[in-house]
Amino acid sequence: MNSIVKNTALALGLTVGLGMGMAPLAMAEGDAAAGQTKAAQCGACHGADGNSPAPTFPKLAGQGEKYLLKQIMDIKSGAREVPQMVGQLDNFNEQDMADIAAYFSSQNMQLSGSKPMKVKLNSGDTVDGLKLGRNIFRAGNPETGVPACMGCHSPTGKGNAPAGFPRLSGQYAEYVETQLKAFRSGARANDGETRVMRTVAKQLSDAEISAVADYVAGLMPAPTSE
Repeated sequence: MNSIVKNTALALGLTVGLGMGMAPLAMAEGDAAAGQTKAAQCGACHGADGNSPAPTFPKLAGQGEKYLLKQIMDIKSGAREVPQMVGQLDNFNEQDMADIAAYFSSQNMQLSGSKPMKVKLNSGDTVDGLKLGRNIFRAGNPETGVPACMGCHSPTGKGNAPAGFPRLSGQYAEYVETQLKAFRSGARANDGETRVMRTVAKQLSDAEISAVADYVAGLMPAPTSE
């Protein structure tokens, strides 16, 4: 019980830190209708509606507007290095980027889906990947200090749009895995001064990363009430 309480407290602490570290101080208000036209050039990689055709590129559809805008701004400024995006945002101002974020956020993400898999732990044991992924997502790993992913990303993986926490449910497992490893190595470092994702990812093994990435790919967010 003590480890669960400790882990929950850590998750709540990270939630506060992540919200402060990831949100820009001020953002333009996006216009989804205007963003549809401006996002046309994004469609080649991310799909016209934000459902990218390949796991190399993330799905943007249904992602939180606040989170999307921060990532777009970070990529343009160089705070987040994405080689494929070099020069793609040069002609966009902040309003353009806000409109694009609003457009993709308004679209519906198509679920990638999970797949049965076995993963090999550092101990040498081979375990069910989906079960391990579910455990990490819902309860973390008290032994290594990893908090439950759902503490920030919600029990259904839909994220927390107002706080700027990204949606994970339905995203390509390959993409989620790549980003977690980038945070772990420090290659991606735009998680703010609190270094929340780098701190968490540093404690995750390859097996845990693969398992949780596969698990969230099949999560279905609860429907939102109109």
